[in-house]
Amino acid sequence: MSYIRLKTLEVSIGDLKMGGQNPIRVQSMTTADTMNTSAVVDECIRLINAGCEMIRITAPSIKEAENLLNIRNELKKRGYSIPLCADIHYTPNAAEVAAKIVEKVRINPGNYADKKKFELKEYTDTEYNNELERIREKFLPLVRVCKEYGTALRIGTNHGSLSDRILSRYGDTPQGMVESAMEFIRICEDENFHNIVISMKASNPLVMIEAYRLLVDTMIKNGTIYPIHLGVTEAGDGEDGRIKSAIGIGTLLEDGIGDTVRVSLTEPPEFEIPAAKKLVEPYNNFRARHLNEIDNWLLSDHPKWHITSSPKFNKTSNAVKNIGNENVPIVIHSLSQKNDKEITPANLFCAGYIYNVKSDKWNITDFAADYVYIKNQNIPFDLPGNIGIIQDYEVWIKNPLPQHYPLIKYEQLFTAKSFHQELNFIEISHNHLNTIQLPESKNNVIIIEIEDKFFNAGHLAEKLKLFYQNYSAPIIFKLNIFTEDQENFIIQSSKILGYLFTNHFGNGIMIDNPKGYKNYSPQFLNQLMFNILQGLRERISKTEYIACPSCGRTLFDLQETTKKIKEKTAHLKGLKIGIMGCIVNGPGEMADADFGYVGTGPGKVSLYKGHTVVKRNIPEEKAVDELINLIKEYGMYKEIDNENC
Repeated sequence: MSYIRLKTLEVSIGDLKMGGQNPIRVQSMTTADTMNTSAVVDECIRLINAGCEMIRITAPSIKEAENLLNIRNELKKRGYSIPLCADIHYTPNAAEVAAKIVEKVRINPGNYADKKKFELKEYTDTEYNNELERIREKFLPLVRVCKEYGTALRIGTNHGSLSDRILSRYGDTPQGMVESAMEFIRICEDENFHNIVISMKASNPLVMIEAYRLLVDTMIKNGTIYPIHLGVTEAGDGEDGRIKSAIGIGTLLEDGIGDTVRVSLTEPPEFEIPAAKKLVEPYNNFRARHLNEIDNWLLSDHPKWHITSSPKFNKTSNAVKNIGNENVPIVIHSLSQKNDKEITPANLFCAGYIYNVKSDKWNITDFAADYVYIKNQNIPFDLPGNIGIIQDYEVWIKNPLPQHYPLIKYEQLFTAKSFHQELNFIEISHNHLNTIQLPESKNNVIIIEIEDKFFNAGHLAEKLKLFYQNYSAPIIFKLNIFTEDQENFIIQSSKILGYLFTNHFGNGIMIDNPKGYKNYSPQFLNQLMFNILQGLRERISKTEYIACPSCGRTLFDLQETTKKIKEKTAHLKGLKIGIMGCIVNGPGEMADADFGYVGTGPGKVSLYKGHTVVKRNIPEEKAVDELINLIKEYGMYKEIDNENC
């Protein structure tokens, strides 16, 4: 197993070292009003106790920037020392004040010197260069303060708040995100200032991954690779927030990219730290075990980090029934842990199939698995027409039934007496992928069993490239994750599948519970698979929420509001709803959502269709109902079907 991490420039955030050979750092952000010193300090202490290594605090104006000194002093008074980062949007004067107080300042290139009005215009080269000079004049004072005070600077591009100028020239693209940051990097470099960290955040993990990869490629060509902060912004809460974060952050960590992370959840900030630590610890632990191989582990210029175009491998596979080629990835639900003598219709409930005894009919939910693996058991009842049953070969061969297909272990393959004429599942270990020989058949689907405590998905991706030189069979990834920690189970599953699918491998998934951990019910495993595919935007099965994690700028209770909106909209499959605490990223992120709910003042909410505001300054107590009315106006609301719930 090999793991190579991108070597970046080492920078200092106070006493904290980041980049270079240092561990991947974990950080978060406070949610209390920055002027409420005691509340912010209490939050900071909870974060420190959870393992946070750096804390970001919003400073929307000079008064909040000045109060950072009181926060810092109170933390010291209570015996705590941790680097603080001021979060700045729209207010260069606040950034310059904060840079004299805290160890790091984060600025957003999209709104530091530009305003966002969603007005596009054609710029001549001369006009564009004049705009760059205007930005330079606005930004230089902060650079010089940071240089004088030894303050680090994070240049944090956000997909939802690219400036109109960038959008006019580059569009709403990863290239625009990267160029937005590079404009500010060049100004810093002209001043010989290099104490910089870069981020490329987006609420869509796929956009975020592409932007970071393009950033790395651009910095390599530019000659200096600055430390990289990873995060999926507005990831949401609960399982979905962890899945989207693990897909985005975990995929890049597998690439060897990332020096610090934040998992942005719409939950109390201290809840972010355990999730972030579970993402980075495998890589930090791997580093600790291989310090004697540091020259091989840290490479500053390796072909794997240069952007290359590659075919979508899952599109080149054969189509075997409903698997492969242009079909959406399938879900295989496993009943292999079931110990009853006989499977009943009730056992398929956890796979998304509900049998109504009174009407003698099946109700098929949005989480209905495509195939169910029953190991060596039999099904003694009539099945719904769209389900496939997978049996162990030795059981299937004795009595082949309609809608039943064999699972053949690789070692059985060459002694098997007969095969299904339409579909055969062949299971192999990921360790043996490049040592196998498959018979010529267009009816085979390969199940690759992944079973490893620290699985290197990048290593498997390299094997898959070789595999596809010889075979075109669809591939299903079967995960066996050995952890009793449910959060870690979600994160590791999402990270592995996220890396493989975003690198264009895979035609389906199967997550098993081989040790029968009590935390993981069959229904939980089934929904997890659908939720991961939704996070990858490979298969949509429910409503998607783009919800920010809250901060001191937030103008309402995000957690409670998100809960209320979910209660009324969770049945609207495919609808995307943005829930934003303030207008910093709200309108921009609305471009990726069908509807948006954005705080615009104390107790006031504005509603958006896309990135266009359609209802302004609605009282907060009426805003959720008004959102539902707005969805109805556009014909995108349906009532809950209680009969089939």
